[in-house]
Amino acid sequence: MPSYDSLARSASSPVDADVSSVTSRPVSCGVFLFGLLSLVVPSGYSIGPALLVLLSGYGLLREPRTLLRAPGKEDVTVIGVMAGLATLLLVSILLQGDAWQTAGVPIRLLLAVPVLLLVLSCPPSLGAMWGGLILGSVLTGSWAMWQKLVWGVHRAGGFTNTINFGDICMLMGLMCLAGLGWAMSQAGARRRYWILALLVGGAFGIIGSLMSGTRGGWIGFPFAAWVLYRSYGEVISRRVLRLGVFMCAGVIALMVMTPATGIQQRVEAGVSDVTKYVEDRNAGTSAGARLEMWRGALLMIAEQPWLGRGETGYAEARDAMIERGELSRHVQPYEHPHNEFLDAWVKRGVLGLLALLALYLVPLRLFYRRLDSDDLTLRSLAVAGVLLPLTFLDFGMTWVMFSQASGVMVYAFWLAIVWGTLRAHERRLETLQAP
Repeated sequence: MPSYDSLARSASSPVDADVSSVTSRPVSCGVFLFGLLSLVVPSGYSIGPALLVLLSGYGLLREPRTLLRAPGKEDVTVIGVMAGLATLLLVSILLQGDAWQTAGVPIRLLLAVPVLLLVLSCPPSLGAMWGGLILGSVLTGSWAMWQKLVWGVHRAGGFTNTINFGDICMLMGLMCLAGLGWAMSQAGARRRYWILALLVGGAFGIIGSLMSGTRGGWIGFPFAAWVLYRSYGEVISRRVLRLGVFMCAGVIALMVMTPATGIQQRVEAGVSDVTKYVEDRNAGTSAGARLEMWRGALLMIAEQPWLGRGETGYAEARDAMIERGELSRHVQPYEHPHNEFLDAWVKRGVLGLLALLALYLVPLRLFYRRLDSDDLTLRSLAVAGVLLPLTFLDFGMTWVMFSQASGVMVYAFWLAIVWGTLRAHERRLETLQAP
Protein backbone atom coordinates (compact mmCIF):
# COMPACT_ATOMS: atom_id res chain seq x y z
CA MET A 1 0.00 0.00 0.00
CA PRO A 2 1.42 3.44 -0.85
CA SER A 3 2.51 5.52 2.10
CA TYR A 4 1.03 8.96 2.61
CA ASP A 5 4.39 10.57 2.03
CA SER A 6 4.52 8.92 -1.38
CA LEU A 7 0.94 10.01 -1.99
CA ALA A 8 1.92 13.59 -1.30
CA ARG A 9 4.84 13.37 -3.68
CA SER A 10 2.75 11.84 -6.43
CA ALA A 11 0.56 14.92 -6.87
CA SER A 12 -0.64 15.74 -10.34
CA SER A 13 1.82 18.49 -11.19
CA PRO A 14 5.48 19.32 -10.56
CA VAL A 15 4.43 22.24 -8.39
CA ASP A 16 2.30 19.96 -6.20
CA ALA A 17 5.17 17.54 -5.83
CA ASP A 18 7.54 20.36 -4.92
CA VAL A 19 5.34 21.72 -2.17
CA SER A 20 4.55 18.24 -0.84
CA SER A 21 8.15 17.10 -0.63
CA VAL A 22 9.01 20.15 1.45
CA THR A 23 6.06 19.97 3.86
CA SER A 24 4.96 16.32 4.17
CA ARG A 25 7.05 15.45 7.23
CA PRO A 26 6.28 18.68 9.11
CA VAL A 27 2.55 18.13 8.43
CA SER A 28 2.83 14.63 9.90
CA CYS A 29 4.72 16.09 12.85
CA GLY A 30 2.01 18.69 13.47
CA VAL A 31 -0.74 16.06 13.36
CA PHE A 32 1.25 13.74 15.65
CA LEU A 33 1.77 16.52 18.21
CA PHE A 34 -1.92 17.39 18.09
CA GLY A 35 -2.90 13.87 19.13
CA LEU A 36 -0.06 13.50 21.61
CA LEU A 37 -0.17 16.80 23.52
CA SER A 38 -3.80 17.92 23.44
CA LEU A 39 -4.53 17.16 27.10
CA VAL A 40 -1.19 16.44 28.78
CA VAL A 41 0.43 19.90 28.73
CA PRO A 42 -1.11 23.36 29.22
CA SER A 43 -2.77 24.46 25.96
CA GLY A 44 -1.37 21.32 24.33
CA TYR A 45 -4.29 21.31 21.92
CA SER A 46 -2.79 24.44 20.31
CA ILE A 47 0.76 23.21 19.65
CA GLY A 48 0.14 20.87 16.72
CA PRO A 49 -2.44 23.18 15.10
CA ALA A 50 -0.08 26.15 15.45
CA LEU A 51 2.55 24.28 13.44
CA LEU A 52 -0.05 23.34 10.82
CA VAL A 53 -1.27 26.94 10.54
CA LEU A 54 2.31 28.11 10.00
CA LEU A 55 2.85 25.44 7.34
CA SER A 56 -0.37 26.40 5.58
CA GLY A 57 0.71 30.03 5.60
CA TYR A 58 4.04 29.01 4.11
CA GLY A 59 2.27 27.00 1.42
CA LEU A 60 -0.11 29.85 0.57
CA LEU A 61 2.79 32.28 0.26
CA ARG A 62 5.02 29.98 -1.77
CA GLU A 63 2.49 28.32 -4.09
CA PRO A 64 -0.99 29.76 -3.49
CA ARG A 65 -2.47 28.24 -6.65
CA THR A 66 -1.50 24.75 -5.53
CA LEU A 67 -3.44 24.98 -2.28
CA LEU A 68 -6.34 27.05 -3.60
CA ARG A 69 -7.07 24.74 -6.53
CA ALA A 70 -6.98 21.63 -4.32
CA PRO A 71 -10.57 21.66 -2.97
CA GLY A 72 -13.41 20.03 -4.86
CA LYS A 73 -17.13 20.54 -4.42
CA GLU A 74 -17.45 18.56 -1.19
CA ASP A 75 -14.31 20.18 0.21
CA VAL A 76 -15.79 23.62 -0.43
CA THR A 77 -18.92 22.49 1.41
CA VAL A 78 -16.91 21.57 4.51
CA ILE A 79 -15.00 24.84 4.30
CA GLY A 80 -18.31 26.64 3.88
CA VAL A 81 -19.86 25.33 7.09
CA MET A 82 -16.76 26.30 9.07
CA ALA A 83 -16.42 29.73 7.51
CA GLY A 84 -20.19 30.26 7.59
CA LEU A 85 -20.50 29.78 11.35
CA ALA A 86 -17.36 31.85 11.94
CA THR A 87 -18.69 34.73 9.84
CA LEU A 88 -22.09 34.65 11.54
CA LEU A 89 -20.46 34.71 14.97
CA LEU A 90 -18.23 37.66 14.07
CA VAL A 91 -21.19 39.64 12.68
CA SER A 92 -23.25 38.78 15.75
CA ILE A 93 -20.49 39.91 18.10
CA LEU A 94 -20.23 43.20 16.22
CA LEU A 95 -23.98 43.88 16.06
CA GLN A 96 -24.82 42.78 19.59
CA GLY A 97 -21.93 44.57 21.25
CA ASP A 98 -20.36 41.51 22.87
CA ALA A 99 -16.80 41.64 24.16
CA TRP A 100 -14.24 40.86 21.47
CA GLN A 101 -12.75 38.22 23.76
CA THR A 102 -15.64 36.04 22.54
CA ALA A 103 -14.18 36.13 19.01
CA GLY A 104 -11.88 33.21 19.83
CA VAL A 105 -14.34 30.64 18.46
CA PRO A 106 -14.76 32.15 14.97
CA ILE A 107 -11.06 32.95 14.67
CA ARG A 108 -10.11 29.35 15.46
CA LEU A 109 -12.67 28.05 12.98
CA LEU A 110 -11.22 30.29 10.27
CA LEU A 111 -7.65 29.21 11.06
CA ALA A 112 -8.65 25.60 10.41
CA VAL A 113 -9.62 26.42 6.81
CA PRO A 114 -6.06 26.89 5.43
CA VAL A 115 -5.03 23.78 7.35
CA LEU A 116 -7.69 21.81 5.48
CA LEU A 117 -6.32 23.19 2.20
CA LEU A 118 -2.82 22.17 3.26
CA VAL A 119 -3.86 18.63 4.18
CA LEU A 120 -5.75 18.21 0.90
CA SER A 121 -2.50 18.91 -0.96
CA CYS A 122 -0.16 17.26 1.49
CA PRO A 123 -1.81 14.70 3.79
CA PRO A 124 -0.01 13.40 6.87
CA SER A 125 1.20 9.88 7.47
CA LEU A 126 -1.61 7.85 9.00
CA GLY A 127 0.95 6.20 11.24
CA ALA A 128 1.72 9.65 12.65
CA MET A 129 -1.96 10.48 13.07
CA TRP A 130 -2.99 7.33 14.89
CA GLY A 131 0.34 7.03 16.66
CA GLY A 132 -0.18 10.47 18.18
CA LEU A 133 -3.72 9.58 19.22
CA ILE A 134 -2.59 6.29 20.78
CA LEU A 135 0.21 7.87 22.81
CA GLY A 136 -1.97 10.84 23.72
CA SER A 137 -4.78 8.56 24.93
CA VAL A 138 -2.44 6.38 26.97
CA LEU A 139 -0.71 9.36 28.58
CA THR A 140 -3.98 11.18 29.25
CA GLY A 141 -5.76 8.12 30.65
CA SER A 142 -2.77 7.28 32.85
CA TRP A 143 -2.56 10.84 34.12
CA ALA A 144 -6.29 10.90 34.81
CA MET A 145 -5.96 7.74 36.92
CA TRP A 146 -3.03 9.29 38.77
CA GLN A 147 -5.03 12.43 39.53
CA LYS A 148 -8.05 10.46 40.72
CA LEU A 149 -6.51 7.48 42.50
CA VAL A 150 -3.22 8.91 43.81
CA TRP A 151 -3.84 12.62 44.28
CA GLY A 152 -7.43 11.97 45.31
CA VAL A 153 -9.01 14.77 43.26
CA HIS A 154 -12.79 14.66 43.02
CA ARG A 155 -12.72 14.62 39.20
CA ALA A 156 -9.69 14.40 36.90
CA GLY A 157 -9.43 17.50 34.75
CA GLY A 158 -5.87 18.07 33.57
CA PHE A 159 -5.13 21.59 32.36
CA THR A 160 -8.54 22.36 30.90
CA ASN A 161 -12.16 22.34 32.02
CA THR A 162 -13.07 19.00 33.60
CA ILE A 163 -15.99 18.38 31.24
CA ASN A 164 -13.95 19.20 28.14
CA PHE A 165 -11.16 16.99 29.45
CA GLY A 166 -13.43 13.99 29.89
CA ASP A 167 -15.24 14.46 26.60
CA ILE A 168 -12.03 14.87 24.60
CA CYS A 169 -10.59 11.78 26.31
CA MET A 170 -13.61 9.82 25.10
CA LEU A 171 -13.21 11.21 21.57
CA MET A 172 -9.52 10.32 21.44
CA GLY A 173 -10.22 6.78 22.60
CA LEU A 174 -12.96 6.32 20.01
CA MET A 175 -10.77 7.72 17.24
CA CYS A 176 -8.13 5.13 18.18
CA LEU A 177 -10.76 2.43 17.67
CA ALA A 178 -11.69 4.01 14.34
CA GLY A 179 -8.16 3.26 13.15
CA LEU A 180 -8.69 -0.51 13.36
CA GLY A 181 -9.66 -0.69 9.70
CA TRP A 182 -6.42 0.97 8.67
CA ALA A 183 -4.49 -1.38 10.98
CA MET A 184 -6.15 -4.37 9.31
CA SER A 185 -4.72 -3.21 5.99
CA GLN A 186 -1.14 -3.34 7.27
CA ALA A 187 1.14 -6.25 6.44
CA GLY A 188 2.67 -8.89 8.69
CA ALA A 189 3.59 -8.12 12.27
CA ARG A 190 2.78 -4.44 11.82
CA ARG A 191 -0.87 -5.40 11.57
CA ARG A 192 -0.90 -7.15 14.96
CA TYR A 193 1.07 -4.40 16.69
CA TRP A 194 -1.14 -1.61 15.36
CA ILE A 195 -4.35 -3.44 16.26
CA LEU A 196 -3.16 -4.03 19.82
CA ALA A 197 -1.89 -0.45 20.17
CA LEU A 198 -5.17 1.01 18.90
CA LEU A 199 -7.19 -1.16 21.29
CA VAL A 200 -5.00 -0.07 24.19
CA GLY A 201 -5.34 3.58 23.13
CA GLY A 202 -9.11 3.18 22.94
CA ALA A 203 -9.25 1.67 26.42
CA PHE A 204 -7.13 4.43 27.97
CA GLY A 205 -9.20 7.14 26.32
CA ILE A 206 -12.34 5.66 27.87
CA ILE A 207 -10.55 5.40 31.22
CA GLY A 208 -9.69 9.11 31.07
CA SER A 209 -13.34 9.94 30.48
CA LEU A 210 -14.46 7.74 33.37
CA MET A 211 -11.91 9.30 35.72
CA SER A 212 -13.24 12.76 34.88
CA GLY A 213 -16.78 11.84 35.92
CA THR A 214 -18.13 13.53 32.78
CA ARG A 215 -21.50 11.81 32.49
CA GLY A 216 -22.57 13.59 29.30
CA GLY A 217 -19.78 11.90 27.35
CA TRP A 218 -20.90 8.45 28.47
CA ILE A 219 -24.42 8.82 27.06
CA GLY A 220 -23.24 8.76 23.46
CA PHE A 221 -20.93 5.75 23.85
CA PRO A 222 -23.56 3.20 22.67
CA PHE A 223 -24.10 5.21 19.48
CA ALA A 224 -20.35 5.35 18.85
CA ALA A 225 -20.11 1.62 19.50
CA TRP A 226 -22.85 1.05 16.91
CA VAL A 227 -20.89 3.07 14.32
CA LEU A 228 -17.81 0.95 14.99
CA TYR A 229 -19.74 -2.32 14.77
CA ARG A 230 -21.62 -1.22 11.67
CA SER A 231 -18.34 -0.33 9.96
CA TYR A 232 -16.12 -3.19 11.07
CA GLY A 233 -18.40 -6.01 12.23
CA GLU A 234 -17.99 -7.94 8.98
CA VAL A 235 -14.39 -7.13 8.10
CA ILE A 236 -12.52 -7.44 11.39
CA SER A 237 -11.81 -10.98 12.54
CA ARG A 238 -13.99 -12.38 15.31
CA ARG A 239 -10.91 -12.72 17.48
CA VAL A 240 -10.07 -9.02 17.24
CA LEU A 241 -13.73 -8.08 17.69
CA ARG A 242 -14.03 -10.21 20.83
CA LEU A 243 -10.77 -8.78 22.16
CA GLY A 244 -11.97 -5.22 21.59
CA VAL A 245 -15.34 -5.82 23.22
CA PHE A 246 -13.70 -7.64 26.14
CA MET A 247 -11.17 -4.87 26.72
CA CYS A 248 -13.72 -2.04 26.60
CA ALA A 249 -16.32 -3.90 28.67
CA GLY A 250 -13.67 -5.03 31.14
CA VAL A 251 -12.27 -1.53 31.57
CA ILE A 252 -15.72 -0.03 32.09
CA ALA A 253 -16.79 -2.77 34.53
CA LEU A 254 -13.56 -2.50 36.53
CA MET A 255 -13.79 1.27 36.76
CA VAL A 256 -17.46 1.18 37.78
CA MET A 257 -16.93 -1.49 40.44
CA THR A 258 -13.92 0.26 41.98
CA PRO A 259 -15.25 2.58 44.73
CA ALA A 260 -12.26 4.93 44.52
CA THR A 261 -13.23 5.99 40.99
CA GLY A 262 -16.54 7.44 42.19
CA ILE A 263 -18.30 6.42 38.96
CA GLN A 264 -21.19 4.64 40.68
CA GLN A 265 -21.75 7.67 42.87
CA ARG A 266 -21.79 9.97 39.82
CA VAL A 267 -24.44 7.86 38.09
CA GLU A 268 -26.57 7.58 41.23
CA ALA A 269 -26.23 11.31 41.88
CA GLY A 270 -27.39 12.09 38.35
CA VAL A 271 -30.55 10.01 38.76
CA SER A 272 -31.21 11.55 42.18
CA ASP A 273 -30.67 15.10 40.88
CA VAL A 274 -33.18 14.66 38.06
CA THR A 275 -35.74 13.13 40.42
CA LYS A 276 -35.40 16.04 42.85
CA TYR A 277 -35.84 18.58 40.08
CA VAL A 278 -38.89 16.87 38.60
CA GLU A 279 -40.56 16.52 42.00
CA ASP A 280 -39.56 19.78 43.72
CA ARG A 281 -37.77 21.84 41.03
CA ASN A 282 -34.60 21.60 43.12
CA ALA A 283 -31.94 23.45 41.09
CA GLY A 284 -29.27 23.16 43.76
CA THR A 285 -27.72 20.05 42.22
CA SER A 286 -25.58 19.53 39.12
CA ALA A 287 -28.29 18.01 36.92
CA GLY A 288 -30.98 20.16 38.54
CA ALA A 289 -29.11 23.35 37.68
CA ARG A 290 -28.78 22.18 34.07
CA LEU A 291 -32.49 21.50 33.79
CA GLU A 292 -33.24 24.92 35.25
CA MET A 293 -30.86 26.59 32.80
CA TRP A 294 -32.51 24.78 29.90
CA ARG A 295 -35.92 25.95 31.08
CA GLY A 296 -34.66 29.53 31.35
CA ALA A 297 -33.09 29.41 27.88
CA LEU A 298 -36.33 28.09 26.36
CA LEU A 299 -38.28 30.92 27.99
CA MET A 300 -35.82 33.46 26.55
CA ILE A 301 -36.04 31.85 23.11
CA ALA A 302 -39.84 32.01 23.22
CA GLU A 303 -39.60 35.76 23.86
CA GLN A 304 -36.94 36.46 21.20
CA PRO A 305 -36.47 33.50 18.84
CA TRP A 306 -35.14 35.05 15.64
CA LEU A 307 -32.14 37.30 16.29
CA GLY A 308 -30.82 36.08 19.63
CA ARG A 309 -29.60 38.12 22.57
CA GLY A 310 -25.82 37.85 22.43
CA GLU A 311 -23.59 37.07 25.39
CA THR A 312 -24.39 40.29 27.24
CA GLY A 313 -28.11 40.10 26.49
CA TYR A 314 -28.29 36.52 27.75
CA ALA A 315 -26.69 37.44 31.07
CA GLU A 316 -29.01 40.44 31.48
CA ALA A 317 -32.12 38.38 30.70
CA ARG A 318 -31.03 35.61 33.07
CA ASP A 319 -30.46 38.05 35.93
CA ALA A 320 -33.80 39.76 35.28
CA MET A 321 -35.62 36.42 35.39
CA ILE A 322 -33.91 35.58 38.67
CA GLU A 323 -34.95 38.91 40.18
CA ARG A 324 -38.55 38.28 39.12
CA GLY A 325 -38.46 34.85 40.71
CA GLU A 326 -38.82 33.03 37.39
CA LEU A 327 -35.46 31.26 37.69
CA SER A 328 -33.52 29.83 40.60
CA ARG A 329 -30.51 31.79 41.83
CA HIS A 330 -28.48 28.61 41.51
CA VAL A 331 -28.08 29.31 37.77
CA GLN A 332 -26.72 32.85 38.12
CA PRO A 333 -22.98 31.95 38.10
CA TYR A 334 -23.20 30.20 34.73
CA GLU A 335 -22.42 32.03 31.48
CA HIS A 336 -24.29 29.60 29.24
CA PRO A 337 -27.21 27.17 29.55
CA HIS A 338 -25.05 24.03 29.43
CA ASN A 339 -26.49 22.98 26.08
CA GLU A 340 -24.67 23.84 22.85
CA PHE A 341 -27.83 24.14 20.78
CA LEU A 342 -29.87 26.18 23.24
CA ASP A 343 -26.82 28.41 23.73
CA ALA A 344 -26.51 29.05 19.98
CA TRP A 345 -30.24 29.72 19.63
CA VAL A 346 -30.67 32.01 22.62
CA LYS A 347 -27.52 34.05 21.85
CA ARG A 348 -27.29 33.98 18.02
CA GLY A 349 -30.89 33.31 17.00
CA VAL A 350 -32.25 30.82 14.49
CA LEU A 351 -29.39 31.41 12.05
CA GLY A 352 -26.87 30.67 14.79
CA LEU A 353 -28.57 27.38 15.61
CA LEU A 354 -28.78 26.36 11.94
CA ALA A 355 -25.13 27.26 11.34
CA LEU A 356 -24.04 25.18 14.34
CA LEU A 357 -26.13 22.21 13.22
CA ALA A 358 -24.64 22.50 9.73
CA LEU A 359 -21.13 22.42 11.21
CA TYR A 360 -21.95 19.02 12.73
CA LEU A 361 -24.48 17.44 10.38
CA VAL A 362 -22.95 18.29 6.98
CA PRO A 363 -19.56 16.64 7.70
CA LEU A 364 -21.40 13.78 9.43
CA ARG A 365 -23.35 13.08 6.25
CA LEU A 366 -20.29 13.36 4.01
CA PHE A 367 -18.27 10.95 6.15
CA TYR A 368 -21.20 8.56 6.59
CA ARG A 369 -21.46 8.07 2.82
CA ARG A 370 -18.02 6.46 2.87
CA LEU A 371 -18.53 3.98 5.72
CA ASP A 372 -19.04 1.13 3.24
CA SER A 373 -15.89 1.76 1.22
CA ASP A 374 -14.06 -1.37 0.13
CA ASP A 375 -10.77 0.35 0.95
CA LEU A 376 -10.18 -0.13 4.69
CA THR A 377 -7.95 2.92 4.98
CA LEU A 378 -10.64 5.12 3.50
CA ARG A 379 -13.26 3.45 5.69
CA SER A 380 -11.21 4.04 8.84
CA LEU A 381 -10.97 7.75 8.05
CA ALA A 382 -14.72 7.83 7.41
CA VAL A 383 -15.36 6.16 10.79
CA ALA A 384 -13.14 8.71 12.55
CA GLY A 385 -14.94 11.46 10.67
CA VAL A 386 -18.39 10.20 11.67
CA LEU A 387 -17.37 9.83 15.31
CA LEU A 388 -16.09 13.42 15.51
CA PRO A 389 -19.40 15.26 14.92
CA LEU A 390 -21.43 12.42 16.46
CA THR A 391 -19.63 12.74 19.79
CA PHE A 392 -19.80 16.53 19.71
CA LEU A 393 -23.56 16.32 19.13
CA ASP A 394 -23.70 14.17 22.27
CA PHE A 395 -21.35 16.38 24.29
CA GLY A 396 -23.36 19.44 23.30
CA MET A 397 -26.54 18.09 24.88
CA THR A 398 -25.23 18.79 28.39
CA TRP A 399 -22.36 21.24 27.84
CA VAL A 400 -21.16 23.99 25.51
CA MET A 401 -17.92 22.52 24.13
CA PHE A 402 -17.12 25.71 22.21
CA SER A 403 -17.16 27.72 25.44
CA GLN A 404 -13.59 26.47 25.98
CA ALA A 405 -10.70 26.85 23.54
CA SER A 406 -9.97 23.13 23.76
CA GLY A 407 -13.40 22.25 22.39
CA VAL A 408 -13.32 24.39 19.26
CA MET A 409 -9.66 23.57 18.55
CA VAL A 410 -10.23 19.82 18.78
CA TYR A 411 -13.33 19.88 16.59
CA ALA A 412 -12.18 22.34 13.93
CA PHE A 413 -8.67 20.99 13.43
CA TRP A 414 -9.53 17.29 13.59
CA LEU A 415 -12.27 17.98 11.05
CA ALA A 416 -9.72 19.66 8.78
CA ILE A 417 -7.17 16.87 9.24
CA VAL A 418 -9.47 13.87 8.89
CA TRP A 419 -11.50 15.27 5.99
CA GLY A 420 -8.42 16.50 4.12
CA THR A 421 -6.63 13.17 4.57
CA LEU A 422 -9.69 11.19 3.51
CA ARG A 423 -10.14 13.25 0.34
CA ALA A 424 -6.45 13.01 -0.54
CA HIS A 425 -6.56 9.23 -0.18
CA GLU A 426 -9.78 9.08 -2.18
CA ARG A 427 -8.16 10.99 -5.03
CA ARG A 428 -5.17 8.69 -4.91
CA LEU A 429 -7.46 5.67 -5.26
CA GLU A 430 -9.23 7.29 -8.21
CA THR A 431 -5.87 7.91 -9.89
CA LEU A 432 -4.76 4.30 -9.38
CA GLN A 433 -8.05 2.95 -10.73
CA ALA A 434 -8.08 5.21 -13.79
CA PRO A 435 -7.42 3.35 -17.10
